[in-house]
This record gives sequence, C-alpha cells and structure tokens, in this order.
Amino acid sequence: MTGAETPAVTLADVRAAQERLRGHVVDTPCTASPGLSEALGVDVVLKFENLQFTGSFKDRGSLVKLLGLPDEARRRGVIAMSAGNHAQAVAHHASRLGIPAVIVMPRFTPNVKVERTRALGADVHIHGEGLEEAGAYAQELARDRGLTLIHPYDDPAIIAGQGTVALEMLAEHPDLDVIVVPVGGGGLIAGNAVAARGLRPGLEVIGVQMARYPSMLQALRGETVDCGPSTIAEGIAVKAPGRLTLPIVRALVQEILLVDEGHVERAVLRLLEMEKTVVEGAGAAGVAALTAYRERFRGRTVGVILSGGNIDLPILSSVIERGLVRSGRLVQLRVEIRDVPGALADVTRRIADADGDVVHVGHQRAFTNLPLRSAELDFVVQARGPAHIDQIVHALEAGGYVTRRVEGYAEPGGGTGV
Repeated sequence: MTGAETPAVTLADVRAAQERLRGHVVDTPCTASPGLSEALGVDVVLKFENLQFTGSFKDRGSLVKLLGLPDEARRRGVIAMSAGNHAQAVAHHASRLGIPAVIVMPRFTPNVKVERTRALGADVHIHGEGLEEAGAYAQELARDRGLTLIHPYDDPAIIAGQGTVALEMLAEHPDLDVIVVPVGGGGLIAGNAVAARGLRPGLEVIGVQMARYPSMLQALRGETVDCGPSTIAEGIAVKAPGRLTLPIVRALVQEILLVDEGHVERAVLRLLEMEKTVVEGAGAAGVAALTAYRERFRGRTVGVILSGGNIDLPILSSVIERGLVRSGRLVQLRVEIRDVPGALADVTRRIADADGDVVHVGHQRAFTNLPLRSAELDFVVQARGPAHIDQIVHALEAGGYVTRRVEGYAEPGGGTGV
C-alpha cells in the first residue's frame, strides 16, 4: 500500500465498531498462560474468542455489519457464505435483530456448525466443495432475491469489527510484543493489524496459515494460489484472500507463518489439557505456530487469538486419541501366545501388574503366520508415557512373551508431547 492510498479501514473505524458492539458481544478473557509459557519459553497471553456466544470472533464483524444496514435492506434480508463460524454469527445476530437470513455452506462443513446454524433460525443451503463455490451461489441468490451479502471478511465493517479484539487485548496487556493471528481470507488479521499497529506502531502482527492453504502468503508473494486437500482447520481453508484485506496485510503484517496438520492437532490437545478450553483447528493455529517456530518468539510476550471453538466431537475425539498415541500414553502391543486356556488371562495380569490399563484387546488365530496352536493378541494399552510403556513390554518379555509395538506416531525425542 502506498502512502497516497486511502486505507479501507482505520483505527477510528475500529474504535467506532467497539462502541457499536459495547454490551452486545462478550468481552472475552485475555489471560496469561503459565503452562504454555513454561513449555514454550515464551510469555503467552491468550485471547479466548472461542467463548463468544456463537463460539468465535465472527460475532464481532457480523454484528457491526448488520447494525449498519438501512431499514429496507433489513426487511429484505441478508445472505452469507461460510464454513461455519461466520454462518452462526450472522444467523444469531440476524435473528436477534429480526432480519431474515440465508446461509450457504460448502459440503465439507462440520455437522455441528451446520446444525447450530439451522438452530439459530437461518435458511441453510449446502452447496459447493469449498467457499469459492458456496460464495458464487450466494451471490446468485443475493441477486435473485434482493438480499444483502454479508461477506465473511472482505468488507470494511467486518474488518473493523474483527479489529476490536486487538483493542481489548492491548487494554489488558499493553506490554505485548507480538500478536499472532490465524489467517483465512484476512478479515481478522487485517482488522487487528490496523488496531494494534495504530495503537502501537512497533508491535509485530504475525499471521498463521495452514501449509495446505497458504493462499494469503502466496498472494503476498505474487504467486499463483495453490491449495491442497482438506484440513483440520477448515475455518481458515480459504483459497481467495480478500481484495480489501490483502493490501492491509501487505502494509501492516510482518510475516505469515505456515503450520502443518500435526502442529495444529497437538495445539488443540495442548489447550484442552493445559487451559481446559476447547478450540477448533483454526482457533489453535496461533499456538501451533508458537510450537513450530519457538526460536522466532523466544523471550517475548506474545498475544495469541484463539479464534474459535466450534469443533465436531468426532474430530475432537480423534485428536485426543491420536495425541495420546503421539505422546506415548496410548500404545498398541502385539503379543504372541500359545493358544491354550489361561494364556490371555496371564498376559492381561502381567500388564495390570505393571500398572498398564488395557482399553481394547483383539484375539487373532486365522490371519497370522504363527504355528498352529499359537495366536496373536493385540492390546491397546493406556500408559503414563514412553518409559512406562518400556516397563510393560519388559514385564511381558520377562514372562516369555514375544512382544512388539504396532508403530503409530511418536513425538521426536519422546516426552509427553504437550
């Protein structure tokens, strides 16, 4: 952005949005995290936007936009395309204001977000494989029905509303050196960059994208946007950065960092264990970046926006289970036994004597190359960590049982992985 250009959103716009929102959205907690700080060597301050009424920061921008609509536009109704969080926010606040709302959601949207959006009173249409196809269909419906399109990120009112997060963070923690923000289309990071850099020009604003969806980073570099398959962070799985957000990000954001799926899964589990808070994949992207780029942030005070908490329970369950495997607290052991009465009982007793907790056992006679009258037992065992697993294996081998681990993923260097 050149000095001659007029910015789409200013600090004054963000402050005006804050006044408009006062009393209508949650002033979410913004607190230090001693556990994460100690684990990462960074002074971590978390902004819990996952505790908004609809579970994400999207409450802010959508309400600012809806409150600014003229009466005639309110009467005709609004439409939005979204993978979930923007949809819920628009549906909720439109219902509160008596505005009819149509929401177009792509097919990959988690069921929890689809059902919650319907429950909030919106007319939900499922269309397209991604946000781009959903957006094209939403624009078509908007033209046909005379609806006002509430864009999820590329709108000055939306950007200003999202920027109120940084105003709250800096009011409570003026000592922040860096703010780390998940990036999809760019509304959240653009608004917060305007607010944060407007108040503190020397403060760094760092964005985080999924390695599979690096659209903003590629656009900033002038590269062709090339995104991969689905991601756990569907809330920031955006292929087209905003026309308004891109120049703001280029002017005010220091860096965009990329994280992979494993980093985000571990961050979701970390926040659940250490902060007792549930975040979705996109909401955990900032913490994932602190883990993946520790030296980039070491010794600094870093504010991280937990942008949302709407995660499908089956996905959360898988994240927890995979995290236990990664950290050495859940292991699958394959044990060879003589296929005689009492063998199974003896193996389970030895595991129990070693303080292992058997959560599943499978008994295999046919699909094996072992001699006749032999069998394989597959145990899924919960343990305290890698060293405890070693003790359990040793106890079985001391009893004469050939035991091997069915390899899953393990954290490099062992440890708890959190």
